[in-house]
Amino acid sequence: MSHLKAEEDECFILVKALPHRSSNYAETVCCAGIGHDAKWRRLYPVQFRILDDNQKFKRWQWISYRYTTSKKDPRKESQKVIPESIHTGKLLGQSERIAILNSIMRKTLDEADTRTESLVLLRPQSIEFGWIVKTKAQIEDERRKHAALANQLSLLDAVKAPPLTPCPYQFSVKWTDQNGTKHTHVCDDWETSTAFFVRRKSQSNDESALSSLKHTYEQSYMNSGMAMAFSTHSRRNVTHGMENQWLLVGLIRIDESKQGDLLAQL
Repeated sequence: MSHLKAEEDECFILVKALPHRSSNYAETVCCAGIGHDAKWRRLYPVQFRILDDNQKFKRWQWISYRYTTSKKDPRKESQKVIPESIHTGKLLGQSERIAILNSIMRKTLDEADTRTESLVLLRPQSIEFGWIVKTKAQIEDERRKHAALANQLSLLDAVKAPPLTPCPYQFSVKWTDQNGTKHTHVCDDWETSTAFFVRRKSQSNDESALSSLKHTYEQSYMNSGMAMAFSTHSRRNVTHGMENQWLLVGLIRIDESKQGDLLAQL
């Protein structure tokens, strides 16, 4: 990557999608965040699992980095990050989040289309969290691909990257937007799959883990304040002369009720 025309920027991270294979067959994670100007940044290709430990950022954490642009991705929010330039900063406090998020919140995907945006945050009126069991063939295919990607990562880094364990379920969300229109999207949020494995380990079986996840999203998140983050597909979007295909990349608890309690105390 040429660094001659690199620029500097900062954002706080809001989205980490599931790792996928990039065009050069390496494992990358599409990340997205919000800058000081309250506008989206799409950061790619982030090979998250081989970043130094002090570079591995969390949701709500500010990071600084250098980036260039790419003719292959003309979406206005996209930035081609120079991995070694990533530095992590402070975590955004709860009281700081809502005002920023409100400024980028949209009512519908159509509104984002009209604004020519390729990243969007929406408050759903309702959600139904669901899943289907992957076949043994699907899981084995994912296992082979993850092993190949881990080998590729290890070639690029002194520390061996273990293969990701395929999630045995494909998660999806049926949801209603602020205009009452119903949608269904596959969930590509990395934290959702991670949460499943954590809960299965603590609760000892899939049924309890899935039930716990369903309650978390449909009850806890919705009651506290929930947002859904979407990104257009890297190739199937208006910049390539096609209708936008929106991908669900984040299910985010924003704790609006806590912000309301805080404001009431002022």
